Amino acid sequence: MAVPKRKMSRSNTRHRRAQWKATPVQLVPCQNRACRQPKPQHVACPTCGQYDGRQVVEPA
Repeated sequence: MAVPKRKMSRSNTRHRRAQWKATPVQLVPCQNRACRQPKPQHVACPTCGQYDGRQVVEPA
């Protein structure tokens, strides 16, 4: 197993970690024509409770 020969400096560690960026959640309009609220992709709409044209959860 590979083992580092020297400890990585704090500067190099922070420089490497500076590239770890989280991507924002993509919001799309709900497919329900009456709703059209923005919602995360591939998730049931929290406003109307529909997913792929079907009622899957009770609306909040």
